Amino acid sequence: MDKEIPILYSFRQCPYAIRARWVLLSSNVNKELSEIVLKDKPSEFLRASNSGTVPSLQFKDKIIDESIDIMICALRKNDPDGWLDMPEEGYRLIAKVEKKFKPNLDKTKYANRYPQNDNKVSRYLAIKFLIDLDKKIKGDFLFGEQPKLVDIDTFPFVRQFANIDTNWFNEFGWEKLQNWLEAFVGSNLFDKSQKKFNQWRPDAAPVFFP
Repeated sequence: MDKEIPILYSFRQCPYAIRARWVLLSSNVNKELSEIVLKDKPSEFLRASNSGTVPSLQFKDKIIDESIDIMICALRKNDPDGWLDMPEEGYRLIAKVEKKFKPNLDKTKYANRYPQNDNKVSRYLAIKFLIDLDKKIKGDFLFGEQPKLVDIDTFPFVRQFANIDTNWFNEFGWEKLQNWLEAFVGSNLFDKSQKKFNQWRPDAAPVFFP
């Protein structure tokens, strides 16, 4: 394993990993990709990662375990699209997505994991958040005609919620949110970020991404 080239431990469908892969693709950071199957995590990965979660980005002398930290680290090295150039409100919204929307998304999507929870209430609160998000979109994106870090941070979770019931989501009557989401999932960068890889094993040949 040549740790001079960072290794991204990833899982294709994880929204946290999706947003990390987006930023790494945009910033043109050379990297290996190790596709982790969450139900079969190799012991080598668990020894390398402090949290045992994906995404994790392993450098020669450190590992970054939080996707938002991976994103900011990569963009500080190279930010060709100016994603870090956003108002402080963008960072506050990133925190709200994590603290308010994501828990209700999980309780809606994985209702069987929360038997004591009323998933109808969680769904209502998630929808309420998205209605507010829809109103925040200025131009095509949250802060104008170009996406910023907050857009990249948020869209994988909105996509996950939309996929619970795609027909319902598409018919809800969003003013801008549906087009905002489609700008990401219909893009070439999304296709690149969702490329399929075989499950990583420690003895496998390195896979470079993209």
